[in-house]
Amino acid sequence: MNHKNIAEEILEAIGGKENVSAAAHCATRLRLVLHDESVIDQTKLDNMEIVKGTFSTGGQYQVILGSGTVNEVYKHFAKLSGQTEMSTSDVKEAASKKLNPLQQFVKMLSDIFVPIIPAIVAGGLLMGINNVLTAEDLFIEGKSLVTAYPGMTDLAALINTFANAAFVFLPILIGFSATKRFGGNPYLGAALGMLMVHPDLLNGYGYGAALLNNEVPVWNIFGFEIEKVGYQGTVLPVLAASFILAKTENSLRKVVPSALDNLLTPLFSIFITGILTFTLVGPLTRSAGNLLTDGIVWLYDVTGAIGGIIFGLLYAPIVITGMHHSFIAVETQLLADMVKTGGSFIFVIAAMSNVAQGAATLAVLKVTRNAKVKGTASAAGISALLGITEPAMFGINLKLRYPFIGAIIGSGAASGFVTLFKVKASALGAAGLPGIISIRPDTIVSYIIGMAIAFAISFIVTIILAKREGRKEKGTGVEKTAA
Repeated sequence: MNHKNIAEEILEAIGGKENVSAAAHCATRLRLVLHDESVIDQTKLDNMEIVKGTFSTGGQYQVILGSGTVNEVYKHFAKLSGQTEMSTSDVKEAASKKLNPLQQFVKMLSDIFVPIIPAIVAGGLLMGINNVLTAEDLFIEGKSLVTAYPGMTDLAALINTFANAAFVFLPILIGFSATKRFGGNPYLGAALGMLMVHPDLLNGYGYGAALLNNEVPVWNIFGFEIEKVGYQGTVLPVLAASFILAKTENSLRKVVPSALDNLLTPLFSIFITGILTFTLVGPLTRSAGNLLTDGIVWLYDVTGAIGGIIFGLLYAPIVITGMHHSFIAVETQLLADMVKTGGSFIFVIAAMSNVAQGAATLAVLKVTRNAKVKGTASAAGISALLGITEPAMFGINLKLRYPFIGAIIGSGAASGFVTLFKVKASALGAAGLPGIISIRPDTIVSYIIGMAIAFAISFIVTIILAKREGRKEKGTGVEKTAA
């Protein structure tokens, strides 16, 4: 394999080095920012045996080459294109300049929440383990494991404590990540998050009951009352407060003398933001967050299976636009307030969509005669079943179109089923076959049935569509013939 020749062919196909604005690579893909994607010779790229697929998303044009190969090709590509060694973060920054305001907003949410997902996933999965130990009728009729084996009681309690930590102190995680994203000191952001969940405050989960009983504690400052209420498990208040903190800090640095900067800037940043948080920003955004959560839950409860079908049909198209990253903030709120919401239905529908995409790709593997398509479809199909759909969706299904149609039909049917049976996740994780461990124990069986529906319908419909359209692969192309 001549990696230099491969790099030269790719560079020529994308319009030459003059068309390359930035370039980096991840584990399997070249990640490129191009001045003009319309000049790409897509046919040439598709005909290259080494290229497993291509797609454009978030301002980046990505070429799938595979693990190991991409590293060697990139070395030559960087030299040929005149690009210095760049990280994927550098490429993302360059790509963000090409995004419209809505795309930039979605990217902002993604930048804030993606880094904290491991902590939320860990807490959620531990919560799932605790549910397995304490759920009745799961293994023993009329009993939970803890009831049947009292020696496991403290183990369940310990796991529950570990599980709740990330959600109880969620504002600290978001405060750190959001303040960093907004250009402020992330440690001040963490301190702000700590302030919002300080143990001297009324726990945010008990605010509703205290309000009804007129027992909300207050600070009385010169006759002005400020509610002493925490923001456990909230998202919007700490996002808004972190934005204010970062802007306040940066503004102060411009006017505070450098000799006093380290002393006065953190002091006034926290004090000013803290006052605004508890008097204005916090109460307003808490109400907005509650309305958002209540609205989503209401929509889910009212529309039922019909709403699930529509969401399932639209999920994959939403992924193509990148808008699915905005769901992270909503899911975080749903999981943080599980007492009210029961968990996240978005994760479940995402899993149905991913399994459907994988099934459609494996159906292509069955019907195609093209060796290159077979090679890509086999790995991409399995990857999608495990929750990673980009290779399947962009490398196979969208290119051939009919597998994508089969996939969204299967996704819609399965999403309607899981919505009908109120299947919800108690954690984030791999949205696919491994997602079983993220599902509430009482709905695991329905989740498995939903995945089976997604796989079966997508697989069958894709094969029917392939035969109906009389598709035959010749060489490296796909031609339509009479059915």
